[in-house]
Amino acid sequence: MTSYLDFEKPIAALEARILELRDTADEGSLDIEAEIEKLQVKSAKMLSDTYGKLSPWQKTQVARHPERPHFKDFIAGLFDEFIPLGGDRSFGDDQAIIGGFAKLGDRRLVVIGHEKGDDTESRLRHNFGMGKPEGYRKAIRLMDMADRFSLPVLTLVDTSGAFPGVSAEERGQAEAIARSTEKCLSLGVPMVAIIVGEGGSGGAVALAAAERVLMFEHAVYSVISPEGCASILWRTGDKADVAADAMQITAQNLKKLGVIERIIQEPVGGAHRDPALAIASLGKAIVEEFEQLEKLDREELRRLRREKFLEIGAL
Repeated sequence: MTSYLDFEKPIAALEARILELRDTADEGSLDIEAEIEKLQVKSAKMLSDTYGKLSPWQKTQVARHPERPHFKDFIAGLFDEFIPLGGDRSFGDDQAIIGGFAKLGDRRLVVIGHEKGDDTESRLRHNFGMGKPEGYRKAIRLMDMADRFSLPVLTLVDTSGAFPGVSAEERGQAEAIARSTEKCLSLGVPMVAIIVGEGGSGGAVALAAAERVLMFEHAVYSVISPEGCASILWRTGDKADVAADAMQITAQNLKKLGVIERIIQEPVGGAHRDPALAIASLGKAIVEEFEQLEKLDREELRRLRREKFLEIGAL
């Protein structure tokens, strides 16, 4: 059953009415197919109109939707093979950041991404997608292997931010994030980063300093969460919607600013309403991007990254 967000309540009421009428029709007492069809058309239009004018704060809610496809769903839906590799060879294996060798059609690559989990048990196991130092050091290790074996790198970013706990700071969280960002920038192989849900703070940038950065239509990407920004500026999280507007965190804003290169369209109503279609759209975009990047040599790829990030914010 679909979980509805607060701004979807009118749609939820209409779809509930359609289900009620379907149950009545199934009992065979009334022929109300025409009424059902009319309500379905109205519901589809309402859904399209609502998602066609989402505010940044509403997009944030969509990006966090619990039924939105996660890393494991993309792996299962896109790749013919996936061989996970664990551990940072120093402390342990962080389950918030997963990576390994994968095969997409005839193309072999290294895939790294955040996994949030989809129920209470898995969310706790994956720490809600908040990476720890060992997760970013694992990512560095995998990117080193990709560079050594001339394999392109794909990252799927979906995190509210790196884990802010004391234990992570004790193990060098800031240093691990900085070195992961540095590794992305120094790669001599093609790298494509895709913000599939939340792109939060340095925890996202550490896996997204690529020459090509893409975003799903209703994903968000920011230096801090809207709630965090509001709590700093207004001492209350109640103004998160105001902060989201000011921060320009949507894919549409960020493309205009040159932070990302491409927006991947989602099914009407968000990726959670039709995960298979969203995954297919993602796969098509990945193939197209790598087909272009694989024509470039190592120095050209590094030059593209350097120029991309130096030009962000330039007047």
